[in-house]
Amino acid sequence: MRLVQQLTLVGATVGAGLMAGLFAAFAYAVMPALRGADDRTFVDAMQRINVTIVNGWFLLAFLGTPVLAALAAMLAWRGAARPALPWIVAGLALYLVMFVVTVAVNVPLNDALAAGAADPGAARERFESAWVTWNVVRTLASTAGFGALCWALVLAGRATG
Repeated sequence: MRLVQQLTLVGATVGAGLMAGLFAAFAYAVMPALRGADDRTFVDAMQRINVTIVNGWFLLAFLGTPVLAALAAMLAWRGAARPALPWIVAGLALYLVMFVVTVAVNVPLNDALAAGAADPGAARERFESAWVTWNVVRTLASTAGFGALCWALVLAGRATG
């Protein structure tokens, strides 16, 4: 049972780190690079990214991480890694903040960008500032969640080692 507990926590932590890294890369590299592009190039690039990103690897990390974190919390509740439980719960809660922001804000903005592509200038104007702002919010939430899960790993290791 300890192995399952450890693997679920490691899996949740890796998934949270992958998602935090993805959103951070958009915040410090992708969106600043696209800022200098003309409207048509910006809209085309974002549309391509929005279609391409929805793949099995992304969905595995995006949807699998909260499942693994919830399972890790349940196993910690009943197991030797109980001192890590508050940090697992915090990591899960912060991940869920990112998840909600993504589903409630960023995805609808992506869909609106796709629908408004006939006028790239107007589509970009409605999209860019809001998307970048909310991406920073989800970057901060997912990074903090990743940090909490990292600390949970440390505490779980101490408790079970």
